[in-house]
Amino acid sequence: MSIVVTVNGEIYNHEELRKSLPNHKFRTGSDCDVIAHLYEEYGEDFVDMLDGMFSFVLLDTRDNSFLVARDAIGITSLYIGWGLDGSIWISSEMKGLNDDCEHFECFPPGHLYSSKNGGFRRWYNPTWFSEAIPSTPYDPIVLRHAFENAVIKRLMTDVPFGVLLSGGLDSSLVASITARHLADTKAAKQWGAQLHSFCVGLEGSPDLKAGKEVADYLGTVHHEFHFTVQDGIDAIEDVIYHVETYDVTTIRASTPMFLMSRKIKSLGVKMVISGEGSDEIFGGYLYFHKAPNKEEFHRETCHKIKALHQYDCLRANKSTSAWGLEARVPFLDKEFINVAMDIDPEWKMIKRDQGRIEKWVLRRAFDDEDHPYLPKHILYRQKEQFSDGVGYSWIDGLKAHAEDHVTDRMMLNAKHIFPHNTPTTKEAYYYRMIFERIFPQNSAKLTVPGGPSVACSTAKAVEWDASWSNNMDPSGRAALGVHASAYESKVSAPLANGIVHAKIITNVPRMLEVGGPGLAIRS
Repeated sequence: MSIVVTVNGEIYNHEELRKSLPNHKFRTGSDCDVIAHLYEEYGEDFVDMLDGMFSFVLLDTRDNSFLVARDAIGITSLYIGWGLDGSIWISSEMKGLNDDCEHFECFPPGHLYSSKNGGFRRWYNPTWFSEAIPSTPYDPIVLRHAFENAVIKRLMTDVPFGVLLSGGLDSSLVASITARHLADTKAAKQWGAQLHSFCVGLEGSPDLKAGKEVADYLGTVHHEFHFTVQDGIDAIEDVIYHVETYDVTTIRASTPMFLMSRKIKSLGVKMVISGEGSDEIFGGYLYFHKAPNKEEFHRETCHKIKALHQYDCLRANKSTSAWGLEARVPFLDKEFINVAMDIDPEWKMIKRDQGRIEKWVLRRAFDDEDHPYLPKHILYRQKEQFSDGVGYSWIDGLKAHAEDHVTDRMMLNAKHIFPHNTPTTKEAYYYRMIFERIFPQNSAKLTVPGGPSVACSTAKAVEWDASWSNNMDPSGRAALGVHASAYESKVSAPLANGIVHAKIITNVPRMLEVGGPGLAIRS
């Protein structure tokens, strides 16, 4: 054996690639088997041929050279480190490099590292990456077909699977398309043609209500997972250990996903399809309402996609894989991104006077009167960030907990204790304390992005509205004047500062416990 490959991922076009290599003898039916054979045929220039999510290390024992590569967007996590002796270390988790590396960092998405050339090279070079403003007219049918194809690709599996269904636009479209095409798959023949869907939230949360409504409409076998604020708080340290970040919005959203993944895996499900990536591609976050022109709108979407590996990809991959569950994300399909990012951004702009809300181009593409994908009010439901949709009191409860554990004096000294990415809120300080206890290395803190943000914006987009500088919170409810439950209309002055009485938000009734304290399942 001259080529050895270690892979974390799925190659969706492996069957087509096998057919293109008629002179090669494949030893297994694994989708990742094609990587070694493509390398033998094309050398290091084969990575762009792969359609999927992946991180891999390839060793050529003939000359002891090696190649490392990561998928285009960074759906699967990967880190690279260097030892004092000049050794190079690769790991899917940062904690795997803690003890052996002088320095480590995120392996950049869309890149490969070649020992022959001694450095990184970008293999993923789509036209949108330059941030030039595209001019292709919007065609709803082209966009619809591109996304349907992206979902269908991800139905390639022989294990029990389901969909994550919050009842928002993105997860609902994923569920609808999956339900339409499930009967034709190998998985349906093995496990049945009725789709299973999963949702998590506090009792009475927006996502639980909307998720059940969509599940009833699609006829899925629906599973609800309920948690309390205290359940989530109790899991925070485990979440930070597994997700390896101190970013506030990532931890807020990762915690319910982490709790849900444990329960999904306990049911025997091994793979789920999820809706990450749509908001970055289409400007779905509520702060995009304030984009001043199509040029800034488009550039912001480009910046958001390029940073996905540090936020939502990190959450989706690590919150699920912590329990041995695989998450697939069709919105981050290479071909679909190319189609969506080639649309003239004027069509993506939010124009309320014309009835165009956030992600209007996506909603319109699936607004089929003859064969509806979703009920109209779901198709046009306002964006909810995952950390908001599981229940507004979740974030309020986290702020209250941090208020009890971080003093004003600690905040005054924050810039001295944490000079890099200094936390500006007690919640951020609380997460940072836990993170640095688990990951004390200087390299670890540098893997987490920082800077001002409102409703998940980049620092540049904060400039779009002067009022946002006084309300720096990654929650969608910080988009004052946009979100239907914005802080200004729903939260009193003390609450706006993160101070809330714990008894108000932790008295959610507990359901019958199944397999874990406080986390209940209804099917």
